[in-house]
Amino acid sequence: LSHRDDILIDNFAVFKDHLVTEEHKGGLQQIHIVRWSDKADHYVETGEPTYGCNLDANPEFDTKILRYGFNSMKTPYTVIDYDMESRSKTVKKVSPVLGGFDANNYVTEFVWVTARDGVKVPMSIAYKKTTKRDGSAPCHITGYGSYGSNYDPFFNRDKISLLDRGFVVAIANIRGGMEMGYKWYEDGKMLHKINTFNDFIDCSDFLVKEKYTSADRLFAEGRSAGGLLMGAVTNMRPDLFKGIITGVPFVDVITTMSDPSIPLTTGEYTEWGNPANKAEYDYMKTYSPYDNLKKDNYPNLLVLTSFADSQVQYFEPAKYVARLRDLKTDKNVLLFKTSMSGSHGGSSGRFKRLEERALEYSWMMGLLGMDGGEMKQ
Repeated sequence: LSHRDDILIDNFAVFKDHLVTEEHKGGLQQIHIVRWSDKADHYVETGEPTYGCNLDANPEFDTKILRYGFNSMKTPYTVIDYDMESRSKTVKKVSPVLGGFDANNYVTEFVWVTARDGVKVPMSIAYKKTTKRDGSAPCHITGYGSYGSNYDPFFNRDKISLLDRGFVVAIANIRGGMEMGYKWYEDGKMLHKINTFNDFIDCSDFLVKEKYTSADRLFAEGRSAGGLLMGAVTNMRPDLFKGIITGVPFVDVITTMSDPSIPLTTGEYTEWGNPANKAEYDYMKTYSPYDNLKKDNYPNLLVLTSFADSQVQYFEPAKYVARLRDLKTDKNVLLFKTSMSGSHGGSSGRFKRLEERALEYSWMMGLLGMDGGEMKQ
């Protein structure tokens, strides 16, 4: 396989008659099949506009059957056997979802957003079929855009509860990930980091302009380096969001990256830069959330951290919130919650995780005046 700048090969499997690669191509996970004998190739058709798929266990060498996993923002994880010659599919298992769930009640879309520099940014969107496209629906958009990590549009049971309450749910695949190949990552780190933040803002603007939602109903969420993203867009476009949820956020970039005694610091010089280098220091200072706070109106904010977090120490968001309380000129809600038991990924145990998610969702719905399932106009 020749190198292709816009494609990331994530995995591969070798069979007697076929080579199969799992790729990120065009912003989505895709499965590519090549026949050895004549090099004829094709991509597996999924039947949905946005999705995630991956190679499953394939221990047999002499077989024409490929087993892969498929899911989307409305389709639970599904195991499929695929005949690589006839292209027929056999569904072997679908993960159960309780509560009367029916995937046919929802719509998914895959859109290209033109960023301010002309680059096309992929975004996945889901909503219930009964949700109106007139700007009245609340919206929850998430993003990450760092370390080359991909944020694929997988099925998420928690977000179904938002869809059922009339929310539009969006995932922005901004530069800094590798959904569009390795260059997509390089264009969103170091001295190109501003692209990550601009892409997210432009995707959020798109949702408002295309009447999926409005600014007074739009919520954004990100964790860790995604919390840096949230801090940056809060400073850059505070008018664009009703509220922002930022979890274990990396918001004091200059101070943290100036301390080589922290285990993660020196290994991340190639991601953010080394403040000992003046050009890199100056660039980081243009977007570091803590260093760019000023007297201004800010959206409602829910800031979450963990006392035992070894990756983003609790004092980063603590000092960020303290300074923000001194500077903000609005009367919007600013809540700061420290978990005394969890770590960087939150609390362990599925019920604790669900309690944390319920806190985030109820915070958004409370700001919208929602009681139960309906939004008060």
